[in-house]
Amino acid sequence: MADDKNAASSLPPGADPDNTLVLETTPGVIFIELDTDVAPKHAERLKQLAREGFYNDVPFHRVIDGFMAQTGDGQYGNGTGGSSYPDLKAEFSDTPFERGTVGMARKGGNNHSANSQFFIMFDEGSFLNGQYTVIGEVVAGMDIVDKLKRGEPPATPDRIIRMQVAADAKA
Repeated sequence: MADDKNAASSLPPGADPDNTLVLETTPGVIFIELDTDVAPKHAERLKQLAREGFYNDVPFHRVIDGFMAQTGDGQYGNGTGGSSYPDLKAEFSDTPFERGTVGMARKGGNNHSANSQFFIMFDEGSFLNGQYTVIGEVVAGMDIVDKLKRGEPPATPDRIIRMQVAADAKA
């Protein structure tokens, strides 16, 4: 279970509290710094949904060893849902998918269908470059990402207990 202390107080040095997400998960805390220069609309959506509590108690529903861990379906929890907001137009960039990169999931072949779901890369994934929106990177807690239970879906998935924007984080 995530530590009950104020996770924002352990914000990594240099991290911008207004653009860093604090994910308190069942195995521990993960910090994601959003890249608002690369994907401003997607970053704003994640912050908006985090502030609404949309991601609280949401499972990591697709965790593939050597590839990525996906979460963010606050509607159904199984990877088929999104938020009540409209899908977002892709914000593709030349930022590569590497270990710790966070990208937006989308529906099938529709480039403009990202909504609320996102994934964290376990390893390099250059085959995704220019085809998925990069929204940021894990700046602390990759050891926690590595602990996430694997499966599609995992038998007993790890969950985001609470996700907050660091600037708003409360103990």
